[in-house]
Amino acid sequence: MAAREDLGSWLEGPRPGAGGPASGGPAGHLGLPASGPGSFAPLGRRIGALAVDWLVCLLISGAFFAGDPIATLAIFAAENLLLVGTLGHTLGHRLLGIHVRRAGAAGTAGLVRAALRTLLLCLVLPAAITGGDGRGMHDRAAGTLVVRI
Repeated sequence: MAAREDLGSWLEGPRPGAGGPASGGPAGHLGLPASGPGSFAPLGRRIGALAVDWLVCLLISGAFFAGDPIATLAIFAAENLLLVGTLGHTLGHRLLGIHVRRAGAAGTAGLVRAALRTLLLCLVLPAAITGGDGRGMHDRAAGTLVVRI
């Protein structure tokens, strides 16, 4: 017979030592250090970078397109696609000391991965849903990680 402890829930979080956020973040199964450069970027920095990027895109949209929401989203998408695909970071990422890279390999995400990541990021919901390792579904689907510089 199964006991309640055997049937745990995702609401309870990972068991200690399972390699999830409770045991130092996703470092266990993604090969990242627990802290310092190259470690998984905390949620606060990622949200802060998103806010900076969106503000910059709002300013550009306001200056050239009277603040049209579709223009703002298009500028945001273009910024993410071009900067993440080539440099590995957006303006907000750079200001907050984080970087987007391929999972399991060094280097930038590349334009194809950045395009998929950007598309899912602009849909909002995939980025808001995170897995057990703290990565958004947009990063999981694109095979990318957001790490500290």
